[in-house]
Formats: sequence, structure tokens, C-alpha cells
Amino acid sequence: MRQKTSIDIFTYWEQIRGSADAPLRNLIQPSAVSHILPELFIMENTVDDNPRFRLAGTAICNLMGREIRGEDFAALWAGSQQDDPVRIAAGVMRHVIPAAIHATGYCISGRSMTFEMILMPVRSSSDICDRLLGCLTPTVHSTWLGNERLEFLALDRSRLLYERPARLVASPPHPDPTDLLPLQGSASLGDWMRRKLNQAKNSRDRAGIDPGRDRIGRRP
Repeated sequence: MRQKTSIDIFTYWEQIRGSADAPLRNLIQPSAVSHILPELFIMENTVDDNPRFRLAGTAICNLMGREIRGEDFAALWAGSQQDDPVRIAAGVMRHVIPAAIHATGYCISGRSMTFEMILMPVRSSSDICDRLLGCLTPTVHSTWLGNERLEFLALDRSRLLYERPARLVASPPHPDPTDLLPLQGSASLGDWMRRKLNQAKNSRDRAGIDPGRDRIGRRP
């Protein structure tokens, strides 16, 4: 793990999970990771272990040249490689262990870029782990990224980030969210991103902008 976005979100995930194997989704606070939101995504599992995107940051949508909310995780990958990334993502939720994926994205022009992807398990309840918090970050920032869409990602390698160490049983399983971020009534990450997406859609409708060319949450 070398990219700053990857390090920042993994450090935050470690903080909010406390002594548990994965954090509860309502512990995720968007204001705590606002500086990297465009590169984050949330996935949910399905009954057939085919994870799909619930939300995706604008930097990721710009890379793919489309809104990927609601798409299967498999849709990002080369057709001959789709099974392996899907198994990795489903395995992160099933075994509740985070993983790192290194991939190369290819454009129709022949340009390519390497990416780091981190997948971290998130629980919707204390006994169900059916969400992923993740990030997708280029290893080098280039001027053509976001202007020329990626056709697909190709899996280079993957690994578990660690074998989960034993935790002290005396510790509480999850930290109190008020200890992590003293904000009253703050929205969840999903709610915050969903509100921003709806605001952008309403703005596009009023202005008559082609939704395929507009994205919210660009870095200032």
C-alpha cells in the first residue's frame, strides 16, 4: 500500500473498527474523509456473491467515463478476468479481511495506467458483513486521466493486507462514534454521497447538461 488515498482510508477504517473485525457502516462519517471522497466507493454483496456499486466517487466515474452506481463490480474488468476480482471482493466480505488489488487500466487509444485498489469489509449489522468500503487510485497522476476514459481494468496481482491479529476481548467491539468525530447529527457516508449525486442530477436537469459529461465532487 503506497498511495496516500489508500493509506488514509485504510487508517480511518482501522480507527473506526476498534477491536472488531470490521466497522459498522453507521460509524463511517463523510466529513472525516472528505479530502478523498472522489476516489472512494461503496459496494454491496448480492445473494449470488456478485458485488455491485451502491455509490462511487466522481474521480472513479470520470476514469470510467460513466456513472457506475448500480453496476456490477465485474463490469470494470476485462471480460476474461472478471471472475477473479469478483471472487476477491466477495471473499473480503465473507472472511472479513481487507485486500489490496493492483491493476492496469487501458484506454482505446492504447494508453494505460496502473492503479491501487483497497477493499475493506463493513458490517451492516453486528452479524452481517455485506458491504465494502474501497478506493481506486492511480499510481501516477497524469493530465489525460479523466479526459480519456478507461475501457477496462486488468488484474495484475492481489493480496490480503494482513492476517487479522487477535484483539483484546476486554476492549469494546466498536468505538463510540462520538469519540471518533464530535459532530451531532452528521450524515452517513452513503447518505452524504447520495445527496450530492441528487443535487448534481437536479442541476443538470435545470441546465440541460449531458449527464454523461458531468460529474460532481471534483477536487478543488
